[in-house]
Amino acid sequence: MEQTIRLPLIGEKAPAFKAETTQGPINFPDDYKGKWVIFFSHPADFTPVCTTEFMTFAAMQPEFEKLNCKLLGLSIDSTYSHIAWLRTIKEKIEYKGMKGIEVTFPVISDLTMDVSRAFGMLQPAASNTQAVRAVFIIDPESVVRAILYYPLSNGRNMAEIKRLLQAMQLSDQHKVATPANWQPGDDVIVPPPGSCGTAKERVEKPATDTKVLDWFMVLKKCPV
Repeated sequence: MEQTIRLPLIGEKAPAFKAETTQGPINFPDDYKGKWVIFFSHPADFTPVCTTEFMTFAAMQPEFEKLNCKLLGLSIDSTYSHIAWLRTIKEKIEYKGMKGIEVTFPVISDLTMDVSRAFGMLQPAASNTQAVRAVFIIDPESVVRAILYYPLSNGRNMAEIKRLLQAMQLSDQHKVATPANWQPGDDVIVPPPGSCGTAKERVEKPATDTKVLDWFMVLKKCPV
């Protein structure tokens, strides 16, 4: 009988776990309370696509830290394998001007595959032994806010992951939505009106800081 794998859904609490990492043991989510977390899996150590991803994430780590966000990696390899791979990255690999990159965020050793299963990172149709390229963005209340999945062969866009994090933080703080291809500083969307009266007022007496395209489509300047 095939085992059913259920990943946590957007809006649900992220599964709790304890694990060994390259930075010592962690207790998730307790160790990350009050922080956003980008939790991502990779298929295996010493693979080229994963190497470019880890170098890019490590190079961008200060940018994520400024956004109150921690990075947390995982693969089904041992801590010893992780350490050897990360040392190789620092000592030998140069990519797109990145050289001597030290990965200091924790990388989970998931030899039992317990964490991978809890987050639905194992997809047998893609591979029986490797975690796919999953990304979970988890908010300071340990709630899953976004889920991204990539195939084994294609690397992730870290700039997009950062953009999505910024968009969600903006939406939380200012109760706005962001349009397609939004970038920090672009106009944002005012949530749709909840009544006919509000819709009429928006069209007939628009606020000075808004651009009314129609009763349901109102833009305004980015609040930050």
